[in-house]
Amino acid sequence: MAYDKKKIFEQAKEMIVKHKLFFIEDIVAFLPCNKTTYYDFFPLDSNESNELKGLLETNRIELKVSMRSKWYKSNAPALQMALMKLIASPEELRKLSMTHTAIEEVEKPIFKNIDLDVD
Repeated sequence: MAYDKKKIFEQAKEMIVKHKLFFIEDIVAFLPCNKTTYYDFFPLDSNESNELKGLLETNRIELKVSMRSKWYKSNAPALQMALMKLIASPEELRKLSMTHTAIEEVEKPIFKNIDLDVD
């Protein structure tokens, strides 16, 4: 079956926006071609592939921002803790951690009872 590359590309863009897709496999599921044809038309580093990946990334970013906003407004401690872990500094994360282990290095001599200060 012969496919029209431009038509497939436009359908792919439309499906990403319409269905808020996040993954390439999701795009292929909505197209009238199989995965092999998709990758033949749009190799990984092609301009078309990069444009489609950009649309997928836009959807991911919008969802992440929306979720973090909901977590911020929520009174659920688990959601607030999840948000804090995302935005915390390393020092704050260490203080929040339940399994933090402090490691102190102490310099110890390797050779005991040997005088290395020989003239």
